[in-house]
Amino acid sequence: MRAKKKLLWSGLLLLALCIAGYAGLASAGEDGSPGSVNDPLVTKSFVVKYVQESLAQLGQVKGGGSLEWSTSALEPGQQFIGKSGTEFIVRSGEAVVVDPSGSGIVDLTAGKNVSAGMTAEKNHLFTIPREDGRGVTAVKQTIIMYRGY
Repeated sequence: MRAKKKLLWSGLLLLALCIAGYAGLASAGEDGSPGSVNDPLVTKSFVVKYVQESLAQLGQVKGGGSLEWSTSALEPGQQFIGKSGTEFIVRSGEAVVVDPSGSGIVDLTAGKNVSAGMTAEKNHLFTIPREDGRGVTAVKQTIIMYRGY
């Protein structure tokens, strides 16, 4: 899904660059010769850098999170509470779901909803639908991977 989003955004960026380039040519006016003030030349390195910076910005999530995975070690009783859209995987240990809303969190691997007090299965991908205190509490020392926090 995220790969499709990146591909879509890359395509839209390329389309925008083409439109901007065409608009630049159309508005060149009297002095439309390549390299003039009205029609500047750009180098390959400039375009590559611009595209890389634009793609890097796509990797950032609203709220300062990241699409890259991070890890965290939880001691028994310690909680991991995520924000809306946070994804996490319990890699080792044991953790139970925390859910003050009573709506549960989504186990994307099993395709089911997991309610408060139920065990968060190891190596399953979970997502938190809303920023309302949902997450997990470690029963014993637990390692989780997360992103979008």
